[in-house]
Amino acid sequence: QVQLVESGGGLVQAGGSLRLSCAASERTTSSYVMGWFRQAPGKEREFVAAISWSGGNPYYGDTVKGRFTISRDNAKNTVYLQMNSLKPEDTAVYYCAAKYGSSWDYRPTTYYYWGQGTQVTVSS
Repeated sequence: QVQLVESGGGLVQAGGSLRLSCAASERTTSSYVMGWFRQAPGKEREFVAAISWSGGNPYYGDTVKGRFTISRDNAKNTVYLQMNSLKPEDTAVYYCAAKYGSSWDYRPTTYYYWGQGTQVTVSS
């Protein structure tokens, strides 16, 4: 059982930055792909970014490419999402998720473990 705890959400003005953190309860090195998703009210859960613990190759959704950066610290079992140039349309609950294996995927149904989510609100 992997437990994920997100932190770092909050209220920020458009153009600002936030860094989200996702702490895993156990060592997930080389066993899990870690992903970030977001869900705005009335919308489907959307893929944001993913990273393999072993390979380190990050993948991004088209709407955040060039503005967000996913990274991980294996020693701390923590994944980060650095969000720059934030826009009001980035407002959502952001979720950390873990998918067993080494292949990333944009579909939330392929991720087995989920955090509770952290709210990000971007004001115009």
